[in-house]
Amino acid sequence: MNNGDVSQSRRRFLIGATSVVGGVGVVGAAVPFVASWNPSDRAKAAGAPVSVNIGKVEPGQQITVEWRGKPVWVVRRTEKMLENIEKLNDVVKDPMSEEAAQPPYIEGIYRAIKDEYLIVVGICTHLGCSPNYRPEVAPADLGENWLGGFFCACHGSKYDLAGRVYENQPAPSHLEVPPYRYETADTVTVGLDPEAA
Repeated sequence: MNNGDVSQSRRRFLIGATSVVGGVGVVGAAVPFVASWNPSDRAKAAGAPVSVNIGKVEPGQQITVEWRGKPVWVVRRTEKMLENIEKLNDVVKDPMSEEAAQPPYIEGIYRAIKDEYLIVVGICTHLGCSPNYRPEVAPADLGENWLGGFFCACHGSKYDLAGRVYENQPAPSHLEVPPYRYETADTVTVGLDPEAA
């Protein structure tokens, strides 16, 4: 073996090793760059749909989940609560929710896909406070005509158990109904419409 063969072998080895190291470097630089195209966990949490297991929600119970940085309430309404909603058609603004902030597939006085479950954004439409869930009937502080609903202690706005605002309140409109769909009988996804299934 002469000096020319050693130099040629050495050159091939160095070219091959340099190519491998360069390739690893390119991949190492490309992975974070490509990953930066994906939304961050914070961005996903800010706008991503949220799935909720409602199978263990008791009748009359309210649970809260976060969607787009807002509280979303899920209330499992009893038959009596649904009856009381009907009784309030004459004391709420826009009883059929024709002007409310809600998806087009939400209709009627119950403002829900399934009457049993109310799903609304828990922010008062007046100045953005979060009303309290007050399901009891005729409590001393809200009067004998109170049939259950949501009370905003900031400025006194009252909503029924369908999130409809009472007449002559500071709040100008009903609580917002976000887009949502049922994945199963026990799972709701907030942030996706039913037709997106």
